Amino acid sequence: MDDYDKRILALLQQDASLSTAEIADRVGLSSTPCWRRIQRLEEQGVISRRVALLDRKKLNVGVTVFIAVRTSRHGLEWFEQFHKALNDIPEVLEFYRLAGGIDYLIKAVVPDIAAYDALYKQMISKVELTEVTSMFAMEELKTTTEIPLRYAPLR
Repeated sequence: MDDYDKRILALLQQDASLSTAEIADRVGLSSTPCWRRIQRLEEQGVISRRVALLDRKKLNVGVTVFIAVRTSRHGLEWFEQFHKALNDIPEVLEFYRLAGGIDYLIKAVVPDIAAYDALYKQMISKVELTEVTSMFAMEELKTTTEIPLRYAPLR
């Protein structure tokens, strides 16, 4: 990865709808070499997909809830059941297994507390949980999908 690749990635993270010609112009390449670089980054899996970012409030899912889960179950069968259960819930945007006092952290979006209660009941109906703590975001101070590129190895 070189500086051209990083500049291309930075532009795509800001606006994936840019044409190859626009990207090439902004990074100082002609279209064909720029297109080849984008193709190579996709083939290497650096660019895993291109998506549209939607306004959650306009789609009536403006409440963000972080769900901390502790469990006394740590077997592979339980984990696979839990993983599948959460993957099948569209309100769950992110799901992490952690080290430390909390076993799993879930980020979900819902329209209101009643919808969260339904989500909670859906989770506990599919898998046994020992302790669940829910934290509702009062205000979103920063959110981004842009990955910092300064750590990417140069070639």
